[in-house]
Amino acid sequence: MTTVNVSSVTNTVTVTENGSTTVVTVPQTSTVTATTVGPQGPAGPSGLVVDDAAKVDKSVVYYDAAAATFKADTIWTVPTLADGGNF
Repeated sequence: MTTVNVSSVTNTVTVTENGSTTVVTVPQTSTVTATTVGPQGPAGPSGLVVDDAAKVDKSVVYYDAAAATFKADTIWTVPTLADGGNF
C-alpha cells in the first residue's frame, strides 16, 4: 500500500518511488501519476467455474448443474426471462 505523508507546508510536492523522484512546484500546473499494484482480492471458492465465453449483451448468469459451471450465454438473457416485457 502506498502511503503519502505531509510533514510541512511548502509549494512543492516530492514523489519518490523505487528510487526515482519527481518534484512538482506550485503554482506550475503539473500532472503526476504514481501507479503501484494494489492488493488482490481473496480467491473465489474452490471449484468455482464460470464460463462466459459465449456471453452477449444482457446475458444472465445461471448455474448449469449438468456442466457444474456458472454460465453467461445466449440461453438466458433479459429478453428470454421477460417474454416481450421490460426487465
